Amino acid sequence: MERREQIEYLIGRLLEEIPQFKTQAAAFPSEYPARRRLLRSLMNLRPPLPLDTDFLRVQDELLAAEREERGAVDADSLPTVPGYPKLALWQGDITRLRADAIVNAANSALLGCFVPCHGCIDNAIHSAAGLQLREECRELMAAQGHEEPNGRAKLTGGYNLPAKYVLHTVGPVIRGQVTARDREELASCYRSCLELAEEHGLESIAFCCISTGEFHFPNREAAQIAVGTVTEALQDMKSVKRVIFNVFQDRDRKIYADLLGGGAAGGAALGL
Repeated sequence: MERREQIEYLIGRLLEEIPQFKTQAAAFPSEYPARRRLLRSLMNLRPPLPLDTDFLRVQDELLAAEREERGAVDADSLPTVPGYPKLALWQGDITRLRADAIVNAANSALLGCFVPCHGCIDNAIHSAAGLQLREECRELMAAQGHEEPNGRAKLTGGYNLPAKYVLHTVGPVIRGQVTARDREELASCYRSCLELAEEHGLESIAFCCISTGEFHFPNREAAQIAVGTVTEALQDMKSVKRVIFNVFQDRDRKIYADLLGGGAAGGAALGL
């Protein structure tokens, strides 16, 4: 199938499963960007349902082609921070990183974001990975039998991501002043991800800025906890050889560069 045919096929199949959105779908323009946005929206809205082999084949072909177009960034190629031989800082889209694992800042349901095309990292990771990721998360949560507590971590496949695996962790939501419990739960997110990576023999892991943004943890304090927790935990790690602090916004790049003793390096990959 051509790219446009793939998109229309997938839209049609999704509307068969969730027909309540047909009216809204009909309002989308016919131009390619709008049709691709509609497809992402429907994938975001689709609840965990049995996955059809033909659907997955077309979805995977589309997402793989888009992955190649975006270009993967090899985590092992990123320059490390002087004085921190296991740390790197990279500004960009975490779904482009080819690492053993990337970290997803999830919500307690651990099923991904259901808000169409929402700007959160949970939505971005699930959208790039494909519907298999939501299904695996559903299986994990069904086996667990309750929502995911803050500060723990779960491992899933990466599917159509360049990363082999995704580590899902739920950070604290800040409502008012940051408490000692909030700080400990955030630190636990980083420790739990590293411990799970170590348990599975993973060598490279990329952390997003957990609990900032939608969860409102102050950016600088969150970064201080991230750097302090990771550098301490790495002292006891044998498998994990590379940790990337992935940032998307300029302000987070500046915060991490300051905390790690670096200057204003140019480019997306920052060797501080």
